[in-house]
Amino acid sequence: MGSGRGWHTGRVGRARVAGNARERLAELLGGAKSAGAFSAQLKAPAHGLRLEVAGVGPVSLPLRAPQAKKLIAVARPALFGRGEETLSDTGVRDTWQISPDQITLAGPSWSALLSGALEHFRDELGLPATARLRADPHTLLVYGKGQFFLPHQDSEKDDAMVGTLVLCLPSAHTGGELVIEHAGQHSTYRASKTELTLIAFYADCRHEVTPVRSGCRVALTFNLLAEPGTSAPASGPLPELARCLDQHFGTPAKPRYALRDLDPPNRLVYLLDHEYTQRGLSWERLKGADAERAALLRAAAGQADCESVLALAEVKQTWDAYPAGDAPWDDYHGYDEDDEYEDEDDSPATDDDYVVQDLIDDEITLDWWTGPDDTGGAPISLYVHDYEACTSTPSADLTPYESQYEGYMGNYGNTLDRWYRRAAVVVWPRERAFAARGEAGPRWALEELQGRIQRGDLDGARTAAESLAPFWKHTDAQPELLEGALHVAAGLGVAETAAMLLEPFRVNALGPQHAHGLAAAVERYGTVWLRQVVGGWFGPRYRYEPHGYKWTERLPDLCTALRSLGPAGTAAARLLPTGTWIAVDEDLRQWTATGPAEIRRPRLEQLGLPLQHLLQAADQEQRTESLAVLRAQADTVLECLMPMLRRAAQAQALPTDTRRAAGLDTVARDCTGRLRAIVARQLRAADDWSIAWIGCGCDLCATLETFLASRSRRVLEWPLAKDGRRHVHTRIDSAGLPVLHQTRRQGRPYTLVLTKTEQLFTREQTARRQAEADLTWLTSTWNTLPAGPR
Repeated sequence: MGSGRGWHTGRVGRARVAGNARERLAELLGGAKSAGAFSAQLKAPAHGLRLEVAGVGPVSLPLRAPQAKKLIAVARPALFGRGEETLSDTGVRDTWQISPDQITLAGPSWSALLSGALEHFRDELGLPATARLRADPHTLLVYGKGQFFLPHQDSEKDDAMVGTLVLCLPSAHTGGELVIEHAGQHSTYRASKTELTLIAFYADCRHEVTPVRSGCRVALTFNLLAEPGTSAPASGPLPELARCLDQHFGTPAKPRYALRDLDPPNRLVYLLDHEYTQRGLSWERLKGADAERAALLRAAAGQADCESVLALAEVKQTWDAYPAGDAPWDDYHGYDEDDEYEDEDDSPATDDDYVVQDLIDDEITLDWWTGPDDTGGAPISLYVHDYEACTSTPSADLTPYESQYEGYMGNYGNTLDRWYRRAAVVVWPRERAFAARGEAGPRWALEELQGRIQRGDLDGARTAAESLAPFWKHTDAQPELLEGALHVAAGLGVAETAAMLLEPFRVNALGPQHAHGLAAAVERYGTVWLRQVVGGWFGPRYRYEPHGYKWTERLPDLCTALRSLGPAGTAAARLLPTGTWIAVDEDLRQWTATGPAEIRRPRLEQLGLPLQHLLQAADQEQRTESLAVLRAQADTVLECLMPMLRRAAQAQALPTDTRRAAGLDTVARDCTGRLRAIVARQLRAADDWSIAWIGCGCDLCATLETFLASRSRRVLEWPLAKDGRRHVHTRIDSAGLPVLHQTRRQGRPYTLVLTKTEQLFTREQTARRQAEADLTWLTSTWNTLPAGPR
């Protein structure tokens, strides 16, 4: 990764010249002198340490086999962490551990030895000279013959933890090497037989202990904690870095696949090499080259009148790849059923198992950042565009924390996905700070706007709010932010800006708690303004989202709360049932006209509860209009209305007065009339095969209508070309007609054979029995008065 997606940004010494300000900046930072390595080693005399273990007593050095057996006798199998779990699996970690409360470290020169070692490792690892390292004992590990620890990464157990210190006790053994890896580099450390071997490495380095072949390996581990000191002034190409920032923020952005340039970017995201936790992310605790590069960029940002923060980034890259040992196109030859019976290798795949070719795509998202003053931090969700990002170390040079291969799947596949965790320095011009932070944190932006309004800085609030316009409508506006957004919108006093702030929300965020905000907005900007805003909240597709109508259970209480707030609230209370009815009515018209009952019935039944909530929330005029439209619907609307009435009647779900006020008694009387009409219809004669149906008006549908309308004709043999047959098939199936269609593949064109089925009679009989049962329940439960004929 480098200056763009799939970058290979030049470091100092590469032949090619950086092509833009981002690439030049990454090149300059890549040339910063690395202050240290990712791991380091130190040897020390063994006589300086005196070790005692509870239950064993003093441990003589070099360690001999008898004492190793005594240590194992007081130890327990070592555990390891995986995510939030603590596990025991000797296939991953096979060793013995002794807790630190059982261990005593002393000796004539132990304190001086440890103090000197920590200073040595501070310098070797490239930590600031003013930082002070501290080593907290973690555990004593005993590896016998054959024992090992697979590659893993230590968890940072303390806010100040930056690494791990391993103290290997001298003993005669073979194997048991400590192998540490970072950014494609490996270091292997072997313990001495006669001296203490101290090894320090950063906590985000993957490492392993190879199997012990003979003897016994014993090591003490410590958490390395860094206490920050005073930062030294950054030195380096600051003026040139500052010029790069000026150019970056002053030049139109050039997206990789866009046809035109965009406005200059609001931020620059420079990816660092190491991985950090939220607790450990701090300017004073950056590791290795990260510390020098971040300090340079931070200082350059100050010169360019920019702000900078630290962030945590997730990087996903997708590469074109194929299994090692295969030809690149082996997976494209098609499916072979014999493949299903081949023995599978259950061992986890590694990147070495694949030949990686071209980078197809990559994504960067930021999910956490610190405050500009380096205090606190906040979760964010920010997608980083290719024209905003750069790095001196491509992600491909690092070790992914997860990889997943997708074989060829017909029209995609033969890809290797890799995920990385990296820290980043995020820079933005001070004058655009509000927009840069607001895009990543909508909650922060709304709270900041509210604060400015309350402090009387209305002009500042308006200017800041207007800076959000280019991206705000794409913001992931969580429902809990709506209440604050309504109050900010009302407080701004600018109708267009207020509408922009409310645009990202959806109607399913609404509840009674928003009544005061809605009323205040109507009072400030008027009903026409709110009608446009609410229309956007409903949106063309909102109800097709999961639980799209669930919010309507809050609609009656919301409208009641609004009407209690006077004329402005009453005006708002009319808009919400109106918008809801438009959506419900559209769905009712669609599903009542749908032929196949197995598709139609569940959809209509789902509309019953939203319809009930709508009728409860509507005022008398709206309710009367809605009931009139329902009355004009086809009889299939009963599949919505009857479940609604049954649900309302269950266990007195709605009090009688509420049912009457919502118009449900009227609905019940109308349903009674429909059902009596259905029951009163004369049964179809045994020889009547006619089916009422209206087609699209084409000649094919006219022929089909004539056949269906015939009382005596059951079969139609119809020579018809492929497109015609497809049209007729579609019309029959979409209407759910009781007609079997088959193609006789003889002659040219083939013959479409249509046959009316016995379902024509059984459906009517089933519908009649259902109508009788519904009518009996309805008249007994709702005490409906006899309704006149329909």
